[in-house]
Amino acid sequence: MDKDKIDKKDHILEVAERVFSEVGYDGASTRMISGEAGVNMAMLNYYFGSKEGLFLAIFEHRIATFRSLLADINNDESTTPWGKIEKYIDTYVDRIFSNNCFQKMLYQELSVGKRGELSDKINKILLNNVNQFFKIVQDGIDSGDFRKDADIQLICATIYGIKNYIMNTPYVSSEMFGFDMKDEKELEEKFKPRLKNYLIALLKPYLVIEHDHTNK
Repeated sequence: MDKDKIDKKDHILEVAERVFSEVGYDGASTRMISGEAGVNMAMLNYYFGSKEGLFLAIFEHRIATFRSLLADINNDESTTPWGKIEKYIDTYVDRIFSNNCFQKMLYQELSVGKRGELSDKINKILLNNVNQFFKIVQDGIDSGDFRKDADIQLICATIYGIKNYIMNTPYVSSEMFGFDMKDEKELEEKFKPRLKNYLIALLKPYLVIEHDHTNK
C-alpha cells in the first residue's frame, strides 16, 4: 500500500476513534465518520468493510503496537524477570495516559457488559496482551526469581484496576489527587512518575525473592 493510502487510512482511524469515544459505538455511523473524515463512503467501506470492521481496526491498530513492545520485553534475554516488570510498568503507564480517546472508547465498550461477536473479538484482542504480562510473571516464578505463590491474576487486576479507576472517574480522581486528571501536562509531570514509582514499590517486595549471597 503506498504512503498516500496509508496516510488516508490512518486519518480515518484517527477520526473514527474520536467519534466513537464521543458518541459510543451505537451512536456512531459510518456516514457520520466519513463526513468527519472528509472521505466518501465507498473509500471507508473499501478499507474497513463495515462499522464493526472499522471499530475492530482501531483496537488492532492501538493494541498491536503495545503487544509488539511486550513481546520485545519478553524476548529480551539480557533483562532479569524483575527488570522486565519495570519495563512493562514504564511502557504501560506511558501508553494508557497518552491516548484518552482510545481509553474512553475502550471503557465505553467494556462497561456495557453485553456479549456478542464484537465484544468477544475485542476481549480476545485484549487478552493477548494480558497473556504477555502473565508470561513475564510466570517466567520469573519458573526461574526462581519470583515467589511461587504469586497471584498472577490479582497482580494484573491491580495494575489494570488502578488505571480504570483513574481514567473512568476523572472528577473524583481530580479532587482526590489535587489536580486535573484530564490535563495532559499534569498527567505527564505529576501523575505518571508517581504511578510508576507506586507500582514498583508495591510489586517488588511482593514478587521478588531476595537471595542471601553472604557467606555464613
